[in-house]
Amino acid sequence: MKIQTIATQPFNDQKPGTSGLRKKVKIFQQPHYLENFVQSIFHIASPIAGQLLVVGGDGRYYNKQAIQIILKMAAAQGVAKILVGQNGLLSTPAVSALIRKQKAAGGLILSASHNPGGPDEDFGIKFNIQNGGPAPTSFTEAVYKYSNNISSYKILETADIDLNTLGPSKMGDMQIEVVDPVSNYAALMAHLFDFNRIKSMFDSGFSMRFDAMHAITGPYAVEILENVLGAAPGTVINAVPLEDFGGGHPDPNLKHAHELVKLLSGNSAHSFGAASDGDGDRNMILGQNFFVTPSDSLAIMAANAHLLPGYKNGLSGVARSMPTSTAVDKVAEKLGIECYETPTGWKFFGNLLDDNKITLCGEESFGSGSDHVREKDGLWAVLFWLNLLAIKKQSVSRIVTEHWARFGRNYYCRHDYEAIDSQVANDLMQYLLQSLSELQGQTFNNYTIEMCDDFSYTDPVDNSISDHQGIRLLFSDGSRIVYRLSGTGTEGATLRVYIEKFEPEVSLQSGETQQVLADLIEIANNIAQIHTRTGRTDPDVIT
Repeated sequence: MKIQTIATQPFNDQKPGTSGLRKKVKIFQQPHYLENFVQSIFHIASPIAGQLLVVGGDGRYYNKQAIQIILKMAAAQGVAKILVGQNGLLSTPAVSALIRKQKAAGGLILSASHNPGGPDEDFGIKFNIQNGGPAPTSFTEAVYKYSNNISSYKILETADIDLNTLGPSKMGDMQIEVVDPVSNYAALMAHLFDFNRIKSMFDSGFSMRFDAMHAITGPYAVEILENVLGAAPGTVINAVPLEDFGGGHPDPNLKHAHELVKLLSGNSAHSFGAASDGDGDRNMILGQNFFVTPSDSLAIMAANAHLLPGYKNGLSGVARSMPTSTAVDKVAEKLGIECYETPTGWKFFGNLLDDNKITLCGEESFGSGSDHVREKDGLWAVLFWLNLLAIKKQSVSRIVTEHWARFGRNYYCRHDYEAIDSQVANDLMQYLLQSLSELQGQTFNNYTIEMCDDFSYTDPVDNSISDHQGIRLLFSDGSRIVYRLSGTGTEGATLRVYIEKFEPEVSLQSGETQQVLADLIEIANNIAQIHTRTGRTDPDVIT
């Protein structure tokens, strides 16, 4: 058993996005590709010799093989100990929780989040720092810079270890402990929520369905919902994590979680439905024939958090990503707490959480979380809603409509145009940037643009500046249109268009969201010349 130093050459495409490095599996399987990126992470995270790390992933194709490589490379760096999830499994929020509880130096998460899995699909890797959250931009930029100049990496020449059996083992001088991926996380949830109250609700006949989408939250949901809380067997559907997610797209939205949507439609026997994504950090909330937008979900959580054990002392503040609707802003104003508007990417919430400026935070892209970890947390959001339902003894739709009656309603939707040619997408955004000065003050369909900009964020904790975070059109009546290019895909570009209209008196405005927003949707398409430039007449996904 010896440490090898392997000569290598840089790959020029290893620039991490907001959620780490994501590429097709076949790219990661190239000789030295994964090793180069991992060595670059270890170099920038230095000193890691003598430290404790956490490693796990969502179980997608290439997860186990990648973990064996990472373990051997960590041993070659002199890492003292690694906690790795049984069978290589750990949800993203569970990794964050383990890092924080065990005071680890960081962790490597193997996932491409909500993207498809399989030999021809996607893989990803990112590094979470000591607070349990995603590495900041300064770290990922340093990793990329080093990866462009790397000439060798170190790896221990040894056999793979058994990831299936719980307990300790060794790889060279490095200690390895294969841990139950669920137990630590489940204990944390029991501390935050009133499990006895939720269990009583299930005992009284309450019925729900949770769609794990053949992804990482299956084992977590079965243990917590069925085994601990007493939900009926079969409450969790698609519960077994599969390397290709059963051929599905593990993204909990109305399109990809169609099986769950159908179960909650019509004269459903179920009062509540929920889903989570590939790595367990996103959530979708449904009632009978009722979809809760992630923006509304965050606002409702903020308005009711004081009712739950983990948040009984109230909130220090809240935060949302810039494209997320301003529904939570209305709640913060009435509660007399601060609401922060950040760029998209969970790492921007980390400083606010660490500085106790906020307690809850969320993004419109089906992510919400709190100060219990430094990641968004899908199952946490589901348990939050279950605890709220148990307390209020109302339907999901009743809770939401009563919230609108108190705070007003933010009609809101997101239109995704996926896998657009990258050059076409970049040209569209450049066209918008060049048009900003001309757009200000113009009126379209009786909507006047009061202000437009390319969003820039100054972190209130460390004063770091993040530019070019999305183009905003703010109208005089409070309506908004936002354009962003997403970095979560692995091919082409995804253009996301966010449309929002606030109605303070809900009774004065009725109808389906797309109908209410029709004029603004038309404005958004015409101003950006979406149909002309992309050739797309309709978005691929509407949420």
